[in-house]
Amino acid sequence: MIDPSSDIARLGGTTMGTTWSVSLVVPRQRDLHPLHAGIQARLDDVVAQMSTWEAGSDLSRYNRAEAGRWCALPAETRQVLACAQAIAAASDGAFDPTVGPLVALWGFGAHAGERHLPDAVTLQATRERCGWQRLQWQEGALLQPGGLELDLSAIAKGFGVDHVASWLRAQGIAAALIEVGGELAGYGRKPDGQPWRVLVESAPEEDAHSATPPRVLALDGRAVATSGDRWHQYQAGGETYSHSLDPRTGRPVRQVAAAVTVVADDAMHADAWATALTVLGREHGMALAEREGLAARYLQRTADGPREFLSSAFQQLLDGQDA
Repeated sequence: MIDPSSDIARLGGTTMGTTWSVSLVVPRQRDLHPLHAGIQARLDDVVAQMSTWEAGSDLSRYNRAEAGRWCALPAETRQVLACAQAIAAASDGAFDPTVGPLVALWGFGAHAGERHLPDAVTLQATRERCGWQRLQWQEGALLQPGGLELDLSAIAKGFGVDHVASWLRAQGIAAALIEVGGELAGYGRKPDGQPWRVLVESAPEEDAHSATPPRVLALDGRAVATSGDRWHQYQAGGETYSHSLDPRTGRPVRQVAAAVTVVADDAMHADAWATALTVLGREHGMALAEREGLAARYLQRTADGPREFLSSAFQQLLDGQDA
C-alpha cells in the first residue's frame, strides 16, 4: 500500500575517513535537521570510542596504557570487542582485533611507518605483541598486558551502521537504509511498500566483460558488507601487498578475492565476517560459511574473468526473493 503522507529523505556526511548516507521514510513536514545532527552524533560517538586515528579515543588510550593496567571501556566498545572475540574464535584467528601492530608494520593504518618489507626478526617480534587470546576482562575493564594494540577498523563501520539504525528506530523512523563506507543495513518499507534494494559489489571496471550476473538484495532487517582486493594495497619488489592481513601468519593475504560479501542480521557481524572470510580464502572460507550458516558470496578472479561462488544461505536469500 502506498503511503501518500511520507517521502524518502536523503541525508549524508563524513565519518571514519569515509562518507555516510541515510535514506529514510519521514512525513513530509518533519524537520530533518535534528535527524542529521543525531546521526552525525552517533557516528562521532563511535569515533570517540573506537578510532585509532584519534589520540584521545578510548581505544587509543587503551593502546598507550602501561602493562598491568585495567582499562574501563564504554558499553558500546565492549559490545564490539565481544563480537570481535567471538568471530576470532569461530574463525580460528582469521579475524583478530589485536592486529594493530601488524597493520602498522606493513605500512597501513593510522600509525603506519615508511612502507618496506619487514625482516623475519621484526615480524616475529611484532606477532608476539598480538593475539586475541591475550584479551582479559574483569568487570567491564580490559587488561593491558603490555604492547597490545586494538584495531577495530574491520568492524567499527559496521557497528556505526547498527548504532545509527537503532537510534533512528528510537526516533520513530519506521524505515531507513543506512550506509557507512560501503557497509549497509536496511529496515522497514519505502512509501510504495517495497523493501530497500541494493546491488551487491560487482566485478571491477576492468572485468566489465564478465558474465557474472548482478545480484540485488532486499534489505528489510538485514545488513550487507563487502571486503576485497580493491582497497589499500601497494607494490614492492614486483609483489602486491594487500591491507588484508592474516593474523595467523602476520603477513598480507596472497591472492585476495575480488570481493567477499556477507549478509547478516546486523552490519557489525557482516563487516567482521567479510574480513574473516577474505583472510581465509574461498576454499576454507566457504567451508566455514557453510558450518556457520553464513550468507556469503565470493567473487574470485580466474583466467576467464570473475567467477562467483555462493554459500547455501546466500543462495537461499536469492531464491526467496525470486519466489
